[in-house]
Amino acid sequence: MQESKAKQTDIKMTARKLRRVINLVRGKNAQEAVEMLHFMPYFAARVVEKNIKDAMANAAEKYGSALLPMKVSEIYADESVTYKRAKARAQGRMYSRVKRTAHLTVKLASN
Repeated sequence: MQESKAKQTDIKMTARKLRRVINLVRGKNAQEAVEMLHFMPYFAARVVEKNIKDAMANAAEKYGSALLPMKVSEIYADESVTYKRAKARAQGRMYSRVKRTAHLTVKLASN
């Protein structure tokens, strides 16, 4: 069984927004998943599409040009570091601002 993997770390987006998209492509054929993601209105779809294409390119590099049809065997988004920032408010007060990031892992396997 041929398997390839692609990872992206510290994506400036919450893991929750990524999970909304990856739940739709889990278990699908890789080429079908890329086509689905291309027409989704979410910014997270661009990130996931790029990572699936990267995993496909990794498989082509690792196993040669005679590439078998691949499917998304494993895909998950984990929380990463949270950047804490301050936002100035009225009367000299500061509100805290939390900027979340995520890690994305995609694994493809041959059918």
